[in-house]
Amino acid sequence: MTFIAETGAQNPLIPDTAELIIGLLCFFIVFGFLGKKLLPGIQKTLDERHDAIEGGLERAEKAQTEANRTLEEYKAQLAEARHEAARITEHAREQGALIIAEMKEEGQRQREAIIAAGHAQIEADRRQVTNVLRQDVGRIATDLAGKVVGESLEDAARQSRIIDRFLDELDAKSAESAGAK
Repeated sequence: MTFIAETGAQNPLIPDTAELIIGLLCFFIVFGFLGKKLLPGIQKTLDERHDAIEGGLERAEKAQTEANRTLEEYKAQLAEARHEAARITEHAREQGALIIAEMKEEGQRQREAIIAAGHAQIEADRRQVTNVLRQDVGRIATDLAGKVVGESLEDAARQSRIIDRFLDELDAKSAESAGAK
């Protein structure tokens, strides 16, 4: 305060020259210290953050591009797998139809073979029954003729000739009557 009293009234907004020089000197020392020591560290940290952010964005874009490419590959593989599955299904369907057709043909052949075997068996049974009937009819006719004539017709050769002639005449008459109708 003494300083103020000696010089008179001083403007409070204008500092004393000594204070101004000391303040400027301290300011430049602190500014120099900050410029030399702290500013490079701050700048390095800012550059690292900038690189991390920009690099992260670039890496994210690359990852997105790679993911899209991989997705397209998977879609192509999926489409190919679906196409292959459809081809295999169609092939299996064709094979199934072929097998069904073969089984139908085999069934038809077996049915025809069974029918032919049945006809052959019927024909064999018919012949056997005809022979048995001939023998029975011949025996009955011989017995009956022997009773009517009063003689025994036991001679086998004669009996066979008579029976054959009688049955041949019956067959001829039945053939004529069937042809007349």
